Amino acid sequence: MKTIKKSLSLFFKAILGFVVFLIVYSLSAFGLSKITVNAGVTQKEEIEIFIKTNGVHTDIIVPIKNEIKDWSKEIKFNQTKSRDSLMNYLAIGWGDKGFYLDTPQWSDLKTSTAFKAATGLSTSAIHTTFYKSVSENESCKRILISKENYQKLVTFINDSFQRDSDKNLQCILGRGYAKNDSFYEAKGSYSLFKTCNTWANEVLKSSNQKAAFWTPYDGGIFCHYQ
Repeated sequence: MKTIKKSLSLFFKAILGFVVFLIVYSLSAFGLSKITVNAGVTQKEEIEIFIKTNGVHTDIIVPIKNEIKDWSKEIKFNQTKSRDSLMNYLAIGWGDKGFYLDTPQWSDLKTSTAFKAATGLSTSAIHTTFYKSVSENESCKRILISKENYQKLVTFINDSFQRDSDKNLQCILGRGYAKNDSFYEAKGSYSLFKTCNTWANEVLKSSNQKAAFWTPYDGGIFCHYQ
């Protein structure tokens, strides 16, 4: 009987601890996402970029080619199904590799995938999508930044890719969602504290753009671009 009582006590303490964690996590995510960083930064409006959300995940959209960076030299058109080179923009997002590759729909989500993603036990990937044009709307915000800050953005994104011994990007062949996208191996692990949106937020912070102090969700980024 004592053993049963002790087991039940530990079980309820674990449940209570989990509930407390969720409350603290949610309050922190809400509060810290409202704190704006780089709000007062002034810069030349020289290069057009975008931030885009699908309602859950944030991508950074950049011009495929300019004087600072030609993304098509490493993220190649022929690594997509369409092989279409008549594109002008590239969307880049970082995330959990298991979610990206094994969970095209929420109905495909496995418990093991969710557990690994939440605890940082799995690897990550970068998803890239080519676009011919990009339009600003509620889910896609246009940002004009200086060449200096764009170089910082490029550096941050470049450092997020996992490279082979010859310093080449490692494309995950044949795993795109549609005709104009592809996946690449990335550095780091996804967790509750480092999500796809946390990464996008850090891209903006590193390039002196408005961003949240910390946010695990897309709304924490877009609330600073109303």
